Amino acid sequence: MDLIDIGANLTHESFQHDFEEVIETSRDAGIVHIILTGTDLPTSEAARNMAIERPGFFSSTVGFHPHIAKDVSNTDLEAQAVLARAPEVVAIGETGLDYNRNFSPAADQLRVFERQMDLAVETRKPVFLHQRDAHEDFVRILRKYRPQLSGGVVHCFTDSAQALEDYLELDMYIGITGWICDERRGLELQALVKRIPDDRLLIETDAPYLLPRSLEPKPKNRRNEPRFLTEVLRVVARCREQPQTEVARHSCQNSRQLFGIGN
Repeated sequence: MDLIDIGANLTHESFQHDFEEVIETSRDAGIVHIILTGTDLPTSEAARNMAIERPGFFSSTVGFHPHIAKDVSNTDLEAQAVLARAPEVVAIGETGLDYNRNFSPAADQLRVFERQMDLAVETRKPVFLHQRDAHEDFVRILRKYRPQLSGGVVHCFTDSAQALEDYLELDMYIGITGWICDERRGLELQALVKRIPDDRLLIETDAPYLLPRSLEPKPKNRRNEPRFLTEVLRVVARCREQPQTEVARHSCQNSRQLFGIGN
């Protein structure tokens, strides 16, 4: 059973000491492709370099996370625009809005978000989106750009039924992480995931973050890894009342369709 992890932060320092082992165990778990997430210029460059080294197994994104928007200069955005045109880069992002923590002022988040949406239109590459507690502004911008976009995914979806409807009306893909495995805060998502059409569902780990709470046994280091995508798959399939093989097949097809990844 093949699986594609559409979002893993393998440039994170926690993977430096055992990177090759992480890749090997991922393959053993059935992972056939991983999209490496860029959240700033250094991670975007590192992810692209990793994708060059393993072109059949890795692709990458290039983006600026909303948390760091206040520090993103025009020079940074110009460098991103050059990097985004590399063939290994399959999406623009992680980008979007996060009013939950407000590490950057809303004005800076909006400025950087729109510039990255412009870049997605220019490069004709899909967007890899982040939204938390900012749905009104987020969907307003998404509606503005959607007619020109080649597509996109709302990564790590954790929002309301209304937000889900809005994104599906805009023909967006929905990314589900280990958040759904949380018996405390994931209950609403467990109920909502069955509303996602087969042709709009994607699964991801967001490693090293969002270790599935339902995973047994849990790793001693509490670090999430791509191999644990199998647990996300298991819980998603249970909540959707579908066989795991069916969910895996649809999510792989959708990943290849959206990001243009080969078999």
